[in-house]
Amino acid sequence: MSTAAALIDAPREPAAFYVERRSPELEGLDAFAVGLLGRARDLLPLRWASPLQAVQAATALADEAAACNDDALRARLRQHARCAVQQGGATLVSRAAAADLAWALAAVREAAVRSLGMRPYDTQLLGAALLVRGRLAEMQTGEGKTLTAGLGAALVASAGLPVHVITVNDYLAERDGQKLAPLLHWLGLSVAPVLTGMSPDDRRRAYACDVTYVTGKEVVFDYLKDKVACGAGRNALQLRMSGWVAGGAPGQVHGPATLLRGLHFAIVDEADSIFIDEARTPLILSVQAEPETDTDTFAQGLALAHALQPGQHYKLREAAREVELTDVGRDAVADLSAGLGPAWQARQAREHLARQALRALHLYQRDQQYIVKDCKVLIVDEQTGRAMPGRSWEQGLHQMIETKEGVGLSDRVRTVARITYQRFFRRYLRLSGMTGTAREVRGELWRVYGLPIVAVPTHRPGQRQVLPARCLPDAAAKWQAVCEAVERAREQGRPVLVGTRSVEASMRVSQALELRGIPARLLNALHDTAEAALVEDAGQAGMVTVATNMAGRGTDIGLGPEVHQAGGLHVILTEFHESRRVDRQLFGRAARQGDPGSAQAIVSIEDELIDHHAGLLLVLLAPLLVRPGHAHGLAVGLLRRWCQGATERQHLRQRRAAMAHDRQVETLLSFSGRN
Repeated sequence: MSTAAALIDAPREPAAFYVERRSPELEGLDAFAVGLLGRARDLLPLRWASPLQAVQAATALADEAAACNDDALRARLRQHARCAVQQGGATLVSRAAAADLAWALAAVREAAVRSLGMRPYDTQLLGAALLVRGRLAEMQTGEGKTLTAGLGAALVASAGLPVHVITVNDYLAERDGQKLAPLLHWLGLSVAPVLTGMSPDDRRRAYACDVTYVTGKEVVFDYLKDKVACGAGRNALQLRMSGWVAGGAPGQVHGPATLLRGLHFAIVDEADSIFIDEARTPLILSVQAEPETDTDTFAQGLALAHALQPGQHYKLREAAREVELTDVGRDAVADLSAGLGPAWQARQAREHLARQALRALHLYQRDQQYIVKDCKVLIVDEQTGRAMPGRSWEQGLHQMIETKEGVGLSDRVRTVARITYQRFFRRYLRLSGMTGTAREVRGELWRVYGLPIVAVPTHRPGQRQVLPARCLPDAAAKWQAVCEAVERAREQGRPVLVGTRSVEASMRVSQALELRGIPARLLNALHDTAEAALVEDAGQAGMVTVATNMAGRGTDIGLGPEVHQAGGLHVILTEFHESRRVDRQLFGRAARQGDPGSAQAIVSIEDELIDHHAGLLLVLLAPLLVRPGHAHGLAVGLLRRWCQGATERQHLRQRRAAMAHDRQVETLLSFSGRN
């Protein structure tokens, strides 16, 4: 029977055109057994004792490492890193391997001192040790994950394995690569980022480096491009045969130059965002097919959708953003579309157009799911609050929304390859990661990716004060309460960070603050040009910053000198997110690295999450929600867990469905000889 070890120690895929791992498919009892094994591992009190002991031993070796000259230190690092990395996937390691890891950690710490002028904390060394061991390190926000990932990458690259450090956006890929370049260059290693818009030759050179910083989307699309360029269905034996026929040496692979040189070792930053939040939507490589000229069909679809009545003709599943036509609705669509044109003649085609039009009208709203910028509809990433140029919705939905907004239609595209994050990242020979929020999804991370989670303690004791959550009866009362909370914090000389879920909400709270004479800086998908500078300055006394989701911003909010005495940064959450992890990420902006700080949730029962999922529970809790005091806080907590639990279960089903569909498509393509 397959076990979780299959995810870590599976043999290399023999039919691959470069190094990658066969993706194990775990279903039924196998998947249940893997999940049970993961829960059993969590109960072991010493599951991370070996890396911790290695860090303690590395501290004892500090003087010996400092006594080495530069060349000797590099040589010892390469020697011990190679032995330590070889034992990386093992649950139990020998005493000699533990000693090798300790010496490698001591050497890389001394290298950081000499090249960066920084001495990594013990907690950062522990995080690096966990990365080498193929674990997912849960490190709190502000604990220095950037340096931790650099130390782990330096250790693995010194052992001779190419490393991909996966980040959430281009800014972090470029910034982190530049920040860690002195350390990697001092060790004789090469490093480069892969950024959006780079040419294939530049990408190839970047992937040829020992350490490559790249976003998840870029590396996945480059992988798909390699698959397509190599003929997808042509395996290694066929490529070697092509080389022999072309006159090359026997066994020589002949084919187009790939961008990547294999999937060896990945360190994934903000792993929960990439592995979980982004995993619901498959990544699709498409090519432009032809310009979209059928504008009349989309306009007709919107007009038809306006004529349909909710409840009678269709039902909205707002949480899943889906539309279901009733039997009466199907008949109405047939009657209303009679004589509209050939696109409306087939029953399935006209009902599909009607559903897409209804989704565009009722389930996708401007400044929430998308923005309009430079006469283009840009999708907004709900997890990061950023616009995503170049991304589009499938099956005519994007063109339907463009028609609704009165902008030019984008071109039609044809899908040539697709894959989900779940299937892609399991193809790395070795996988590790970091995040500040993973405990809520530890079971799925273990079951899908084979990643055990280890919580790394903070460098200094935390001082964050979480105030009781408040739930107001309507949005107007919520915005008033938010403004009052901002005023109180500013009177104390404290900076305030107000977090919202959507562009629309960020603009509403910004306007409410402006009406009360409170200056506020806005950071959202429409105002993101100076993002890093805005976040860096958000910790100055009296500063108010209104921002959409802060996950993956990657920039610390440094506190002004007088702010420490005033109580630190105050964070206000104005709407519960669909995931508890995202709420914790926002709260994690306050009280970093032992600084003072506080956080509070101020929400209303009209918020989207509560409105869609509370149901009867909201009626039962209504008397407690309007009552101040301890009972009110308990009621809000129960309501929050209920609603977020419902959405998290729904998203889990969507991720499983996306992975199953991806597997089905790959099987069909393989059967047809196209993959």
